[in-house]
Amino acid sequence: MTTTLDRAAQPAVVLRPARLSLTPKTTLPGLLDGAWWPRSRDLEIELPALAAALDETWGRITRVSVNPSRWPVVPRTVAVAGRVLHVGWFTEQDPDKLILLSYTVGRWDLLVIPPETEPAAAARLMTAAAIPGSVLAANVLMANEAVIGRGIRDAGRREASWEDEGGACMSTFGEPFGRSALPLSANGWR
Repeated sequence: MTTTLDRAAQPAVVLRPARLSLTPKTTLPGLLDGAWWPRSRDLEIELPALAAALDETWGRITRVSVNPSRWPVVPRTVAVAGRVLHVGWFTEQDPDKLILLSYTVGRWDLLVIPPETEPAAAARLMTAAAIPGSVLAANVLMANEAVIGRGIRDAGRREASWEDEGGACMSTFGEPFGRSALPLSANGWR
């Protein structure tokens, strides 16, 4: 028995727009040309939307280089709008960086923000990576964000603790004490 598939009847793959932040055109060269926040760790799904977004801005992307430590599968090629995008990998490359190459236009380095990153952290990283003339490498931006994120979480915990205690002052023993525990002032008020 022969089965024929009608490709016209199959749903077309819908590309979601790439989450991308690019450095504005300027004479200040930096270490990064922007940031990319993929929705998954599947390069075959994510690269077509990235290439489509960059084709208009930077020209036709022909090659991509990644560090395999962040991607479970690194395909050799990815189909992009009727053409082939060649994908390479180097363990020496910064794991938080994606290198894009074009025969006609040149090379671009993008910070890759992990898909599971919280939106607020991703927004901070996308902004930092797109600063013209920045000398911060991808791994430095990621380390900085880890520290900033930890500080924000700690501040949130402290605020929640304050609210849980009713905003009460703490004794030196870590116990909240109410108004009756406060010493009387000279006029007898607490």
